[in-house]
Amino acid sequence: MKETVVFAEGDMAVYPAHGVGVIKSIETQSVAGVDHSFYVLEILENGMTIMIPTASSENVGLRAIVNTKQVDEVIGILEDRTTELGTQTWNRRYRDYMEKIKTGSVHEVAEVLRDLFLLSVDKDLSYGEKKMLDTAKSLLVKELSLAQKIEEDSVSKRIDTIFA
Repeated sequence: MKETVVFAEGDMAVYPAHGVGVIKSIETQSVAGVDHSFYVLEILENGMTIMIPTASSENVGLRAIVNTKQVDEVIGILEDRTTELGTQTWNRRYRDYMEKIKTGSVHEVAEVLRDLFLLSVDKDLSYGEKKMLDTAKSLLVKELSLAQKIEEDSVSKRIDTIFA
């Protein structure tokens, strides 16, 4: 079976629920007597190092950062006020939002941020929901700033303006 190496050393990649990282190296290690190739990804936010088998990197959601067209789509999601928020209990909503964040999809993370913000207008968020809102914003700010090659502060201010 031939492995396709999608990323090279120095490339930026997004790992679901952890955010943007840089591929520090591509290493081969022997596991149970079989050689496997791994991406060594260092998460920018906290310096955590994650080893991801190159053969299953797509399955675990490792992806390139978004392009400028996708940035516009994300902004569109954040600006959308036509969404129905539903009436689930906070813990059911929390589980649903956590699943969306774990997909690694920038669109899903944007939906979580938008929905939690809209929810916070009508009622107080639980501690977990506030933390999740911060996480979703942090994930988006980091990726969108790299995608647009602008400061994180500018992206953060733009998001704040959308929700003002």
